Amino acid sequence: MTVPKHQIRAVHTASTVTVYQAYDPAIGIPAARDGRFPAAWKRDRMTWIKPSFLWMMYRCGWAGKPGQQTVLAVEIDREGFEWALRHACLSHYVSGLHPDKAQWKRQLGQAPSRVQWDPERDLRLAPLPYRSLQLGLGGEASARYADEWTVAIEDVTPLAHEIHRLVRAGDLEGAGRLLPEELPYPAGEELLGHLVRREG
Repeated sequence: MTVPKHQIRAVHTASTVTVYQAYDPAIGIPAARDGRFPAAWKRDRMTWIKPSFLWMMYRCGWAGKPGQQTVLAVEIDREGFEWALRHACLSHYVSGLHPDKAQWKRQLGQAPSRVQWDPERDLRLAPLPYRSLQLGLGGEASARYADEWTVAIEDVTPLAHEIHRLVRAGDLEGAGRLLPEELPYPAGEELLGHLVRREG
């Protein structure tokens, strides 16, 4: 089955969606222990959440990059996730989607969230022909993410290390069986119409 170029795929339930972030252990370990981000987590700073486990692995180098050694699976409220999408602006100008660059810049400066569509990754972290959502939260969105939307936080660093071990051993089938089951998220025109250029 052909995967649409722009599609949100995530672990989700009727009320929550799981996203991934990687932090220094000083932030990540207490966050997972307490189920909420600690006071040291900056609520006024842009933070990027990623529904794709493998894109997170690409970004953090299988939890090997400095400052990204603790990978968190953050279960958040779907209403909050969808609020962020509805209020988001694309992080780059797209002709045909935005009237002009000046208006896009104004929207970007005012939006509490922003979206990038980056190439999805396979188990070897090579790019795939379809895209993965990166959702940046700033200002109001960042604070609400930490203090209102977060339902649960799990440290999935051991899972990242085990999958990476199997990939290095050449056991892609075994590694694939351990991946979180990310299914298409029901996001129609109301959520994505302003974030994806219509073809044709």
